[in-house]
Amino acid sequence: MDGTIKPDVVIVGSGVGGGAVARQLAGSGAKVLILERGDFLPNEPENSDAEAVFVQARYRTREEYQDESGRRYRPGQYYYVGGHTKFYGTAMFRFRESDFRDVAHEDGTSPAWPFSYAELEPWYDAAERLFGVHGQAGEDPAEPPRSAGYAHAAVPHEPIIADMVDRLKGQGLRPFSMPSAVDFGPGGSCRRCGTCDAFACRYGAKGDGETRLIRPILAHPDVTLWTNAQVTRLIPASDGRITAVEVVRDGQTLRVEAPLFVLSAGAINSALVLLRSASESNPEGLANRSGVVGRYLMNHHLTGLMGLMPFRVNDTKFPKTLSVNDFYHGLPGDAAARGNMQMLGNIQGPMIRSTYSWMPRALANLLGRHSVDWLCMSEDLPRAESRVRLLRGDRVEIAYHPGDVAAHDRFVRHVRAQLRNIFPVVLRHSFGIEAPSHQCGTVRMGDDPARSALDALCQSHDHRNLYVVDASFFPSSAALNPALTVCAQALRVGAHLRDAWRNGTFAA
Repeated sequence: MDGTIKPDVVIVGSGVGGGAVARQLAGSGAKVLILERGDFLPNEPENSDAEAVFVQARYRTREEYQDESGRRYRPGQYYYVGGHTKFYGTAMFRFRESDFRDVAHEDGTSPAWPFSYAELEPWYDAAERLFGVHGQAGEDPAEPPRSAGYAHAAVPHEPIIADMVDRLKGQGLRPFSMPSAVDFGPGGSCRRCGTCDAFACRYGAKGDGETRLIRPILAHPDVTLWTNAQVTRLIPASDGRITAVEVVRDGQTLRVEAPLFVLSAGAINSALVLLRSASESNPEGLANRSGVVGRYLMNHHLTGLMGLMPFRVNDTKFPKTLSVNDFYHGLPGDAAARGNMQMLGNIQGPMIRSTYSWMPRALANLLGRHSVDWLCMSEDLPRAESRVRLLRGDRVEIAYHPGDVAAHDRFVRHVRAQLRNIFPVVLRHSFGIEAPSHQCGTVRMGDDPARSALDALCQSHDHRNLYVVDASFFPSSAALNPALTVCAQALRVGAHLRDAWRNGTFAA
């Protein structure tokens, strides 16, 4: 390690979790070293080129995972400063009050979190303000209590989306303005360029982990960022404390020591780091006395619906302004079939061909121009058999067995029927674990160390100077985009660590 850097805390990962903790610690007096396995994403024309992003998979990792059958694939993992939010669709939802409690589902129970919505609510408000979330309080029929409204007005609907709002209201639904983290409005940098969801923003307008968390603190003298620095394992001492991380950087393997470590590499990779850290005293990996590390992988049930308009071109530039939560707690007469409905970014021909390679280019482009695109999201249940495993030769296996599949299918069929009142044809496509954009649950939190890896502040039950702060801590997945909840909890954990530093109990 560079001899001039003697960190007090090492943060592994620069996404929403690690970035928010770093943001809280900046200025506390603690010296923070952030380790990011990727680099800054280059600002280039290919950022907004669907052919480059989807068909060529220009920005996706080249590593491979495999499923239980041995089939290998390149996962939808993106390693850049800011993490997956560089490519997310700006959706910033709060989970509902019920999402923090035990909830019975058709295939099992979604377990309670070790804290309530009320405890996290002030941090939700802080996260919304930090990310510049636009929204309108009081519209969402399932909205949880708020201590304050949004600081920024909702992004207005473009004409076709406004027409969707009217048509949905005509069916008795209550569509609302989707909360969106985008720098929109007078003086804002958003240009409604037409490529936002699943693309990187060339103008810095997307509220992502880089622009909102990492960039603002890089000038601070106590914050250092190492890019192209992949952490392979954590190194424990005989007393259970973590003493160092092993980092591969510029072809060299380095050992970085510190009093405190925050692992925020994403649900799959945080689990892999802990499993790779197995030793004689920790044969199943670190933080894994309970045996839950790598297990209970969740990813949401995600189904895309394309409503076709044969005689009208969809010229919407920023469609992610509309959502529907009328069915969040169940369909009429079918409480098990439940979920959220929201707009997808505009589907383009290359996106379709990247999945359906047999489709002629002209047909894919035609479908993209004449469709309005929706996403149905339902809660995935935590199952022990859904897991991340390390095989011989450091091969990664993802065994995924989602729960409540039938209930999600009924929810999608109901939504599709609603949309058929608007469109003559509604096509359907399901997203699987190959695109783990909502990965969570692999290092779950809980009050019982025998059944969880972390406590309510994401501190390891087994290693008191280790925190795991990304969506891996989720005991359940809810049915809403996870980024805001990760940020809110990370701000909460970061504030705890900042106070501990000032009180002299930082790594106690």
